[in-house]
Amino acid sequence: MKLFGLGTLTAKTLLPQKKASERLGFLDWTRGLGAFIMLQGHSFHSFLRPDQREAGPYIFSQFVGGIAPAIFLFLTGVTFAFMMDGQSRQLAPAGQRIWRACRRSGYLFLLAILFRLQMFVFGYPGSPVSELFKVDILNAMGLATLMFVPMAVFSTSERIKLCAVLGVVIAALSPLVSALDPNSMPWLVRAYFVPSFTNFGFFPWAAFVAFGMSAGSLLRIARREDLRVVMQWSMLIGVLLVVAGQYFSSLPYSMYSKVDFWLNSPGLAAIKLGVLLTILSCAYLWVNLSTWLAGAAEPGGLLANSTQWSMFRQLGRASLVVYWVHIELVYGRWFGFWKEQLTTTQVELFASALIVAMVALAWVRLNWRQVAGWFAPSLAPQPGPAAGD
Repeated sequence: MKLFGLGTLTAKTLLPQKKASERLGFLDWTRGLGAFIMLQGHSFHSFLRPDQREAGPYIFSQFVGGIAPAIFLFLTGVTFAFMMDGQSRQLAPAGQRIWRACRRSGYLFLLAILFRLQMFVFGYPGSPVSELFKVDILNAMGLATLMFVPMAVFSTSERIKLCAVLGVVIAALSPLVSALDPNSMPWLVRAYFVPSFTNFGFFPWAAFVAFGMSAGSLLRIARREDLRVVMQWSMLIGVLLVVAGQYFSSLPYSMYSKVDFWLNSPGLAAIKLGVLLTILSCAYLWVNLSTWLAGAAEPGGLLANSTQWSMFRQLGRASLVVYWVHIELVYGRWFGFWKEQLTTTQVELFASALIVAMVALAWVRLNWRQVAGWFAPSLAPQPGPAAGD
């Protein structure tokens, strides 16, 4: 599928979770929104009848769905930058910083391999061997973070500028990479680097990881009381990027000999980044507003440890398992008898049921000790010592 990369996407930065008290709530909320968009988009892509794919609901679903991969890649960059900043604050030597960054990239590649292997095994004997080597979004995350490992030796403030420049360069080079002779490189290299409608190539998708690293570095050096201003600038820059990307993409001339707007256009990358920054700002506003109204805000109202329940935040915190399970349900053999057989209304019902199921799965993932305690009391969380003990 063009906008989703054949529908094998996403969810979370897909990196190890932090404790709730250490998390920025609006990042979890944004990630959860990406998961929500992904769930409906994949449902429409997999189950809608071909004769209804020219109608408005399907086109809107896939158009909106195009922002989901950018959200997850961007947030991968944010958490990658957080990890590098943490190493810097611990005064870790350069070699240790690089090693930690390589380990994080290796973790993502391992997830990618295990995911493709699981999909192959569950689909056997109908799965082609080529599916094992498909470059999915997890592969894109692993490759991008590996290529950006050298950023670990720079300071957090230096990464803000360097990663922003890297993102611009990757987006700008994407049409040129597309113009290369595909027969001049091995097929696997082509799958990992060349823009494609069926793979998440380094160009242009890695640009969002670079932009996320720049934004994550900025969040790390911004003071808590200044974050509101940072988000206001994020909103303004986002709107300007959308307007500029649309304007320059509509010009009758181009600096490139050939460019495909939906595949490798720097203008589309600018528009997606602008939408993403706008969503991030709105998420910050919403999380703070809802937290303040609940009367549970910390100074600045930024953390995710509010007692107020949030569907998007829950999806965001458990997005790896949501991603993994929903791909099998939507594209595996479980509901294969419905593939491209449902009407728009039926797909909407299926997507609604899937979202409810994934929210429940996310709750179980985040409260697994409590759930396990229902079946094995020894696994339940034990109360702490009473005061004075």
